[in-house]
Amino acid sequence: MITLAWLYILAGVVFTLWSIRSALDATNPKRFGNATFWGLLAFSFFFGDYLSDLGNGLLVLALVGIAGFGLLGRSNPPTTSIEERQALSERLGNRLFLPALIIPITAFAGTMLYNYTAFGASGLFEASRVTLILLGLGVLIALAVCMAWLRPPLLAPIDEGRRLMDSIGWAAVLPQMLAALGAVFALAGVGEIIGGLAGAVIPEGNVFVAVAIYAVGMAAFTMVMGNAFAAFPVMAAAIGVPILIQGHGGNAAVIGAIGMLAGFCGTLMTPMAANFNIVPAALLELRSQYGVIRMQIGTAIPLFVCNLLLIYLLAF
Repeated sequence: MITLAWLYILAGVVFTLWSIRSALDATNPKRFGNATFWGLLAFSFFFGDYLSDLGNGLLVLALVGIAGFGLLGRSNPPTTSIEERQALSERLGNRLFLPALIIPITAFAGTMLYNYTAFGASGLFEASRVTLILLGLGVLIALAVCMAWLRPPLLAPIDEGRRLMDSIGWAAVLPQMLAALGAVFALAGVGEIIGGLAGAVIPEGNVFVAVAIYAVGMAAFTMVMGNAFAAFPVMAAAIGVPILIQGHGGNAAVIGAIGMLAGFCGTLMTPMAANFNIVPAALLELRSQYGVIRMQIGTAIPLFVCNLLLIYLLAF
């Protein structure tokens, strides 16, 4: 059976290759900081399950220290020149996007086939991780197609991936860090405290107000913590489960899924989501680091209202 552990191993292999290539990149004055950072991430994917909570915590502190002391630097490995990329773009046009489409198609179509055909009876994939495993498989298929079609140098995928990740830097692991922070908040009882406060102001039996507070809370906590994955365990414990699902009999799938979408609307409006909003502004060399956020607010607010209404109309 293919389990999520296989996906962790795949990620660990990629981070290991980035670490090795970073250490060998003499053009980057901070190459050893990059090599150590990606190497520690590789170690966490390979051996995280075998480390104690203290060991994993120390590993995270080491990552924070490397980033905090400015030991990461941007690399620029020589893969293809700007002229070569321009020529490929003019020759292939929008066909260049086909490999990228392979990834979501593999994940979606594969999940449908596995869940709704006899293929699922094979037990090939871990039942609760089918989509994630197929997402990783889609990446491998897309990579194979690119290598066979475009015939780049053998190490081009590794070096281009490293160049992109070095450009993003520490913010690349921010979603995972914030998701862990959300779990810590939930274990600390923050959700119960917020739930008690919300219960005092929500009129008894008023489903719409409860939904509105849940959706606003998802967006607001996402703006504070930078990621809806961090906000979800807090708001689910505070309002989603005790009030909307248990109290009013709401559909858990709708409340969870669309609640996350409401949270993502907050992602569009916060500098705390640095990997989404601040890093792109830096990469695009915008005059204002908040330029991306300003452009997204006009989409985020109407989309948030739609998500709020969808929860109310579909979950009850």
